[in-house]
Amino acid sequence: MAQPPYRRIADEIRARIANGELRPGDPVPSARGITREWGVALATATKVLATLNAEGVTRPLPGRGTLVADPTVPAQPAARRNEGDPDLTRERIVAAAIRVADAEGLAQLSMRRIATELGTAPMSLYRHVDGKDNLLVSMMDSALGEDPLPAKPPKGWRAQLELCSRIQWRVFRRHPWLAPALSITRPQLILNGMRHTEWALRALDGLGLTIQEMMTIHGTIVSHVRGLALNLEAEAQAEQDSGLTSDEWTQTQEHGFRVIAAAGDFPLLTRLVDSDLQPDLDQLFEFGLGRLLDGIGVDRHLAGR
Repeated sequence: MAQPPYRRIADEIRARIANGELRPGDPVPSARGITREWGVALATATKVLATLNAEGVTRPLPGRGTLVADPTVPAQPAARRNEGDPDLTRERIVAAAIRVADAEGLAQLSMRRIATELGTAPMSLYRHVDGKDNLLVSMMDSALGEDPLPAKPPKGWRAQLELCSRIQWRVFRRHPWLAPALSITRPQLILNGMRHTEWALRALDGLGLTIQEMMTIHGTIVSHVRGLALNLEAEAQAEQDSGLTSDEWTQTQEHGFRVIAAAGDFPLLTRLVDSDLQPDLDQLFEFGLGRLLDGIGVDRHLAGR
């Protein structure tokens, strides 16, 4: 089985250290540098650095990045930072938690893992956050606030809903863990999430709809965006586990499909495979959003407004 991309890159950086190309105290490539050199996603690059740090090959140094560890200098235990460290803030904890979740998935997120990322003791985090559930709400709020809705909305209800949905899609794409964490049936009290809801309701307000109808429209559109985004974390995990991109994995399945299709039971699917069409979530998002808004416009007689 092929190595996951993050492990392969970590091994290559470790080899540079072993052959003296990178010496103790030298900076290793940053996450951005790894994405440029190896052509991988930022989440994969972050996991490379987290892996090297966890193995003691490198160490993060504030203000200097990630450096090659000196094997002759014993590692300082995380607990050396005291719980009153003024550098440890809620904002830093949330940012570190997002980095871990982006790189390793929500299942790997724990207070201990976040403390390792920050170089501090796990108990010190509780001076700033009440626990993982409370932290997760702050993470979602921070993520949804990265692309603020504009102060001046575009003209027309449809353009406003399109803009809101596309911002949400970008955020979901940037943070694959967000869609599984976000509940539709039991919505969390997330300030920036509430801003998106208020924006959508305001876009529909004054068009002769009840507040229940407006909320149903908003919920339907959000369900479309989030529903597609649920594939993102699973795909990221599958890529890490298999070392294969979605396109590469699809190619490994082609022979097996053609064996099954040889009986002639699937002529249209065979035509689809022959066309070399690859799944594209962005295309599905745009197509689905457009058809939903078309239907809402016709059903609610809003097309000309």
